[in-house]
Amino acid sequence: MSILLDGQSRVLVQGITGQQARTHLTYMVKYGTRVVGGVSPGKGGGEVGGIPVFDSVRSAVRACPADIAVLFIPGRGVRDAALEAIENGIPLVVILAEGVPHHDSADILRRARFNGIRVIGPNSQGMISPGKAKLGGTGGQFPERMYRPGPVGIISRSGGMGGEIGSALSRRGIGQSTYVSIGGDLLIGTAFVDLLPLFEADPETRAVVLFGEPGTGHEEVAAEEIASRRITKPVVAFVCGEALEGLPRGM
Repeated sequence: MSILLDGQSRVLVQGITGQQARTHLTYMVKYGTRVVGGVSPGKGGGEVGGIPVFDSVRSAVRACPADIAVLFIPGRGVRDAALEAIENGIPLVVILAEGVPHHDSADILRRARFNGIRVIGPNSQGMISPGKAKLGGTGGQFPERMYRPGPVGIISRSGGMGGEIGSALSRRGIGQSTYVSIGGDLLIGTAFVDLLPLFEADPETRAVVLFGEPGTGHEEVAAEEIASRRITKPVVAFVCGEALEGLPRGM
């Protein structure tokens, strides 16, 4: 199994006509991700790589219901796009952009909680369930070189280090169930402590690797959850760095 994303997940790409989205859409579809539609205001009725484009999330989900929205939207445009996905009931919203204004992130997360929607990010690289599907830039053009199916879950605040962990495990013959890049911003929708119970409940995940960074309390909260013994599977955690001073968010 995997968590949050598998080969049956129906994915909607917001900002699908942008160059970054076009590039990663190709890699996502090639890997097996089931992209059912895309949204780009004013460009409805067209196609990108054979994927139908709609003017709004509302019109998209009417034509092709989706389980996940992945946002290839610049930081200052994220709020409106994310709220549109939330208001139309898409259960999982993945925000890739960095530079989302703090008050916009707060508004998105408040509305998501009210509506029972899970948000990954902002400043997420995406996620991958090896051999099944991937979202965003995770694994780049050749994710199969970095990730392979197996029993270890990965949660990382750093997209780059998440890839390094996947590669290191794969080189040693240890595959992964799902890797989630939760994002390096101060405000994020899903933290370590939110994903640990999902991996705990996944019968095919036997252990979890966490990669943390200084600057928030997410790592401490995860440590308390692990110490409570509610998480029975082995967890290997590494928190990099010694100080946050002088570093931008997401470093």
